Amino acid sequence: MPVSSSWEVDIEGNFPLHKAVVEVMPRGTKIVSAESCGISAWTKTAKISVILEDGSRKRYFLKCATGQGARPLVEGEFHSASAIDAVVPGLVPKAAGWGEYDNGKTQVYFFLGDFHDMDFSAAPDPDYLMSQIADLHRKGKSPNGLFGFPIPTACGKMERTVIWEKSWTKSFTHQLKDVIKYDNETNGQWLEYDAACQQLIDGVIPRLLGALQSDGREITPALIHGDLWERNIGIDMETGDTVLFDPGSTYAHNEMEFGTWRCTWAFYFNSPIYMRLYQRHIEPSEPVDEWNDRNRLYSIHPYLNDSAGHPGSFSRQIAYNDMLYLCEKYAPLDCLEKYDPEKDVSVTGAYVPFAMKQLE
Repeated sequence: MPVSSSWEVDIEGNFPLHKAVVEVMPRGTKIVSAESCGISAWTKTAKISVILEDGSRKRYFLKCATGQGARPLVEGEFHSASAIDAVVPGLVPKAAGWGEYDNGKTQVYFFLGDFHDMDFSAAPDPDYLMSQIADLHRKGKSPNGLFGFPIPTACGKMERTVIWEKSWTKSFTHQLKDVIKYDNETNGQWLEYDAACQQLIDGVIPRLLGALQSDGREITPALIHGDLWERNIGIDMETGDTVLFDPGSTYAHNEMEFGTWRCTWAFYFNSPIYMRLYQRHIEPSEPVDEWNDRNRLYSIHPYLNDSAGHPGSFSRQIAYNDMLYLCEKYAPLDCLEKYDPEKDVSVTGAYVPFAMKQLE
């Protein structure tokens, strides 16, 4: 641990704790220990045990990030978790604060929230979970009626462009362009892929998402978690409640929440029971018969986000094939390659476990 008055000393545990973290805790808090805890691909995480001024004990969860997307990751999580907790209390761990400090080598950004001892092996109860998510989407209303978010957020370490827009077509296009750019930076240019991306942006999205806000149809921006998949959900070991974490929210079309559930790494959210129960609370948007195609489009975002974070990931190939499917159906272009059903997860049912390696 660096020798400096900026760091907590004489505490238990193996995790160096900067005093900037303590400053966002309640006044009079005494640190007992700071221990590495959990697995995270983009951050270093710890459990902080403290004694509050009134003598009661409490545990915090600390997440520290550096490099690409560090600030929107932690600041965005703080504001996302705060917004979610305001409309569905207890659905996410309560956010305590966020901040930054210099560790002597680089700038570190941190998020601090309540610690929950969670079981990640059990699938959440479908009926309870989907009623909670539906509550989030219904009650989480945009403060100005527009799509976007007050501050930048992140999905993984990839920053989202969440500027305010009246048009959902424009809002989603910003976010898709983000991950296309990140993916190309990681994996390099690919001419056929670039052509499909451009046609998706120019032809498919205006048609497929534009239909949600045309011919008298309207959709209301809904607060979404933004990175909702199996590794971001646990069961609280003390209460038995389902807890979501790692939000990177935006006010979006509610159906965007479920794009990840179509991906190859989904292992219980691909069960139809979850979506069927959700749709008892919130019906698919009109045109209803285009729900599955919208879901395919929304899945391209997490696929490219994954590809951008993991060089050589097969996610890029899957996303490309989905682009070709949507282009053939909604905006045909002769120069594009042909969609291949043998590479379509919705046809083959392929499952590819998501490999997560702890950040060193």
